[in-house]
Amino acid sequence: RGGTMFIRNENFKQYINAYPIVSILIAINLVIYIMTLLPLLGDKIFYLGMSINGLILEGEWWRIITAMFLHGGFMHILFNMFSLFLFGPELEKIAGKARFLAIYFLAGIGGGLATVLTQNMTYATVGASGALFGIFGAFGAILYRYRHSMPQLRQVILPIIVISVILTFLQPNVNESSHIDGLATGFVIGMFFFKPKPTVVWRNRS
Repeated sequence: RGGTMFIRNENFKQYINAYPIVSILIAINLVIYIMTLLPLLGDKIFYLGMSINGLILEGEWWRIITAMFLHGGFMHILFNMFSLFLFGPELEKIAGKARFLAIYFLAGIGGGLATVLTQNMTYATVGASGALFGIFGAFGAILYRYRHSMPQLRQVILPIIVISVILTFLQPNVNESSHIDGLATGFVIGMFFFKPKPTVVWRNRS
């Protein structure tokens, strides 16, 4: 099971019906990205929505949230949405729609707050990476709870988490604060969300 849980075999309609929250999040990100490519309007959307520490500290707190739906280029959004496409569905299935949304947004917000606290006033950033690392963190919580009974999942997701953290510090122009705090936030929330009984039921049903 662990080796196949992140392989997507559904067609387009099946995927949307099975994972509506992930599908909506991907759609919103893609639509906003296309809007940022429009002449004049795109630059305004990008500036009004990006996370800028100084402006957030002056009261424009919404930037922490809106920055989660902005991306700095095609490869940026391609990587993030492909990650959400692959790893989001299984967590939406395990956690349920409301809890999945809570993990996604709280991890993204946690990463945004960490950025404000650790970077200088002029620091600006965009991207859904903090929220995506929150998904990894939530899977990490599941691995911790079931570290002796889910070896296949551990073999798949643990290397992904480790490699993602390592790349965070090796790649240029990466918001390390958002990644690491998003990961930690997802893990902490997951420790509260994933009580043994429902997760065991899901595991036995799969």
